[in-house]
Amino acid sequence: MIRLAQLLVILALAMSSAPAGAGTTFDAVKARGQVVCGVNTGVAGFSAPDARGVFQGLDADFCRAIAAALFGDASKVRFVPTTYQTRFVALQSGEIDVLARNVTQTLLRDTSLGFNMAGVNFYDGQGFMVPKRANIANARALDGATVCVLPGSTTELNLADFARRERLRIQPVVLSSMDEMTAAYQAGRCDAMTSDASQLAALRVSALRDPNEHVILPERVSKEPLGPMVRHGDDQWLDVVAWTLRLMVEAEEVGLTRANVDQMRTSQDPNIMRILGVTPGFGRALGLEETWAYNVLKQVGNYGEVFDRTLGAGSPIGLPRGLNDLWTRGGLMYALPLR
Repeated sequence: MIRLAQLLVILALAMSSAPAGAGTTFDAVKARGQVVCGVNTGVAGFSAPDARGVFQGLDADFCRAIAAALFGDASKVRFVPTTYQTRFVALQSGEIDVLARNVTQTLLRDTSLGFNMAGVNFYDGQGFMVPKRANIANARALDGATVCVLPGSTTELNLADFARRERLRIQPVVLSSMDEMTAAYQAGRCDAMTSDASQLAALRVSALRDPNEHVILPERVSKEPLGPMVRHGDDQWLDVVAWTLRLMVEAEEVGLTRANVDQMRTSQDPNIMRILGVTPGFGRALGLEETWAYNVLKQVGNYGEVFDRTLGAGSPIGLPRGLNDLWTRGGLMYALPLR
């Protein structure tokens, strides 16, 4: 009897310490009528407020895609800006439903922090940006340099690992926010700035006074698979987030776009009929309307369309697709089949 009582106490404590919303996120979001999405406070191309204060970017549009899948309305999303220090607490506490802010997916974040990875929406790698006038050709020439870096991120650890591996004397200058880091770099407090290469490219065109006077060095000193995260404990919510991302990649591969999705509803291709809900069952399997995928593609678009307008050729940043192209074109984007 004593052992049973002790077991009951342990179980009660475990339940009381579980993350807020664990196991009930899907129902809570549906009842609220709105997805609460944690994004970056401002990285051009991923999530940054425009002149009207509306968040735009790859991650912001993914949040809209989740809302379109759930509610048939991509506008039913509330954006919560998070920092490096607050992002994980916001997800663990239940303040947000999903974290979509260019976060690297790692083993400890999956296990120790209690998150589920819902797929990769951007394959990145850590790089370095330096003033062109410094005539630095590669990262190994940073011996003796000061490097601006953000705290509490994989970036800080990667910088230390790189310096140790290459036997370089690098002095980190740790700043608390991206704005502070950019200001310090421009003021000459550090010789270089390090972050994910995509963020450096975004900062170069959106935050530096003269983008042409700065270069991103060719090396990538880490693998940074970025993607949305949700809490452990609600498989149905994980399914919705993960399959929304997979849908957007699959749609690009089979040629479904915002422009042709209405026309393609009459297609006799069995795969397209399943995706667009003409053949029923796949929406029901997710707890959604059969038109969930149609709504995502009509209101937000496929992965390639979103990439192009936020980060790619249709944006000021102009990043090439590279690893983020479809697997059929030499990239890594390969969606699980919707069948």
